[in-house]
Amino acid sequence: MSPVHSIPPAAIRFRRRPVRQTAAVLFPLDPEPNSPSNRIAGLAPAAGDPSGNSSDPPTVGCPPPSSATLAVPRPAVSHDSQTRADSRIRSVAASPHQHAASAAQQGAGERLVGIARLAASSPAAPTRRSSIERPEYFVLPVKSILNRCDSKRVPFEWTINPYRGCEFGCKYCYARYTHEYMELDGSEFEKKIYVKKDAAPLLAWDVAHKYSYTVEAPDREGPEHIAIGTATDPYQPAEREYGVTRACLEELAKREGLSVSVITKSNQIVRDIDVLRRIAERSQLALSITITTLRSRLARLLEPRAPRPDLRLAAVKQLREAGLAVGVSASPLIPGITDREGELESVGEAARAAGAQWFFSGVLFLMPSSAKQFLPFVREKFPKLARQYEQWYAKNGYAPEEYRKKASERVARIRQKYGFTARPWEENRKAAPCAQMSLTWKAPSTAPPGSEITERRLSCAAG
Repeated sequence: MSPVHSIPPAAIRFRRRPVRQTAAVLFPLDPEPNSPSNRIAGLAPAAGDPSGNSSDPPTVGCPPPSSATLAVPRPAVSHDSQTRADSRIRSVAASPHQHAASAAQQGAGERLVGIARLAASSPAAPTRRSSIERPEYFVLPVKSILNRCDSKRVPFEWTINPYRGCEFGCKYCYARYTHEYMELDGSEFEKKIYVKKDAAPLLAWDVAHKYSYTVEAPDREGPEHIAIGTATDPYQPAEREYGVTRACLEELAKREGLSVSVITKSNQIVRDIDVLRRIAERSQLALSITITTLRSRLARLLEPRAPRPDLRLAAVKQLREAGLAVGVSASPLIPGITDREGELESVGEAARAAGAQWFFSGVLFLMPSSAKQFLPFVREKFPKLARQYEQWYAKNGYAPEEYRKKASERVARIRQKYGFTARPWEENRKAAPCAQMSLTWKAPSTAPPGSEITERRLSCAAG
């Protein structure tokens, strides 16, 4: 049996196996007999795994609600601090079970907890890839695939991220902070990929028990929205081997009346046109392909292992020819790098030529864990911009308000010129007015506390 996919729901049994516990086991038996981990027999951990599961933090995959919450979830790590020799950030891949045993011997206050404890004992996932450049894969048992997004600033209630970590290794990716929940440094985001186990039966349970087909909010109508790929790309190379995204889509295709979107940087999405069409026949479905620049060399520098821009445009065209609703995200707009005159406009023009129905972009947003990786990259590859970036982003995750405002106006002009529509899941939402960002590379002004940008909600969603 695959260590990633369990038996299909039709074969689910409700018998629980007794688990013998030892002093080295970090996972006690689940105390909640009605939780999905006990209702679904397929959730038994792979051989060598301690028993038990842990759910994701409730808002992982959601952009932070305001600049007031820019602190990293693990405050011991900041973008301007160096990795400390005595840090608890550890290398899981070196010997996860050895680490688990060691953690069990520590005092109660020093033990890993939650998702960090679970990740520390996750077994290696089998892979056919032999390249020394490949990341390390681990099988991560979780309690839930459908995660609630509590932020009021985003147009969706639920997120699905089939993987933790993303091999594309985008230099600017905001989601690096999610690895810090597992006591891993943000630099490990593209090196250690966690494959979520038993996606299909878990999602079946989640949709049946957590999802609502009616939004109870004054600014919304219709079903709750599920966004796939908000923190890690659902079509990164791992998907070719483990098929977790495909398993989730197959489960959603069995339902009717859902609202679903997928965002990716990969042309691999065309593999799933068949199941995407089945979803679109019964539910609202919107697909977005992220293209930050048409310059292939620059794209390779910023997004080292993502498919070329021309391949992504070809995917947009193929999806539209299949009758699916698809648009383009040009997020993030990177000050001084992808914002030169005419560049954003050329992405919009190419998107429209490929058949894209909508277009959006948001200015680069840097959480501390992302700034820790991105600012040294700027100093090395774009030294003339280093001082500007330090002034703008060293203490604030947002570019100055003036820049954001002009960028927002620029995006609006592109939309108007090429006749782009709103994203489908936003048509039933009465969005509050929100300024975005402007595009001249001049002396910075300080962004006011709490300043926000609606368009950044998916700005690095596929990163």
